[in-house]
Amino acid sequence: MRKPIFIAAILIVQTLCALFFVSDILSAFFGFSTTPLPWEIREVMEIFAAFGLVVGMVLGAVLLRLATADRRRAEVQLRRASSAFMQLLAERMAEWSLTPAERDVALFAIKGMSTAEIAALRSTSEGTIKAQTNAIYRKAGVSGRAQLISLFIEDLIDKDAIAASDMSSPAGQDAAA
Repeated sequence: MRKPIFIAAILIVQTLCALFFVSDILSAFFGFSTTPLPWEIREVMEIFAAFGLVVGMVLGAVLLRLATADRRRAEVQLRRASSAFMQLLAERMAEWSLTPAERDVALFAIKGMSTAEIAALRSTSEGTIKAQTNAIYRKAGVSGRAQLISLFIEDLIDKDAIAASDMSSPAGQDAAA
């Protein structure tokens, strides 16, 4: 919650500082007559405006660095999740004793492809794909694609919950150390 407020504050300060300098240049360029300020006050305003721009630049760089680090962490987590899913997929397909063709069809089905799309990719008829998907569902003990996908989601959630509880337990913390 603090981060968005902090970013907004930096942007407001930078905008006000930039407006100060730009309005000064534009008023001189277009010849707007303004009541001159005493030079001491003007110098103090310019110093604060310049300081505000520099602080904004430094804080912007810090926030950019933090955002880059957050993105890297998210990419690592995504790679781990993808790896865990593929490992789980291979385990389940071996457990169900799927044939190589059924494995391909199951993977395409889980990816959300239609029967026609799978048939085109495998250069087979839609009837063959339907027969293979029925065999997959029977071997997996489900009645359709949605249930097949939910099996994997449940397994991933269960593995994540187990891993999180293992790491929070004293034994898991000792193993991580």
